[in-house]
Amino acid sequence: MALLPFFKKFLSPKKGEKSRANKKNGEKTLSAKQPKEKEIGIITHYFGNISVGVIKLKSELKAGDKIHIKGAHDDFKQTVKSIQIDNQNISIAKKGSEIGIKVAKRVHENDRVYKIDG
Repeated sequence: MALLPFFKKFLSPKKGEKSRANKKNGEKTLSAKQPKEKEIGIITHYFGNISVGVIKLKSELKAGDKIHIKGAHDDFKQTVKSIQIDNQNISIAKKGSEIGIKVAKRVHENDRVYKIDG
């Protein structure tokens, strides 16, 4: 174990990262604070010509919220700039609503929509 002090500088966490001790064997592991995500809906349709995704909501969503859309082909994050129901702009959409939002990338049916807290 004479080489351990040499490698210690490579094992220490980088600036801005936190380390926590692993209680089983005393090793240190790196962990970065991850924002919490809560599933709030599912994509039911995509209009490609206007880049709008239709979301069936399981929870409330507001304009300005950050969301994460994840599916078999898609995985991206964006801020909700506007929400529409029946071509009417709204600022808050309630649970159970089917809404349309402008999306940054193509989405597919059954993609999951998560709200990012933090």
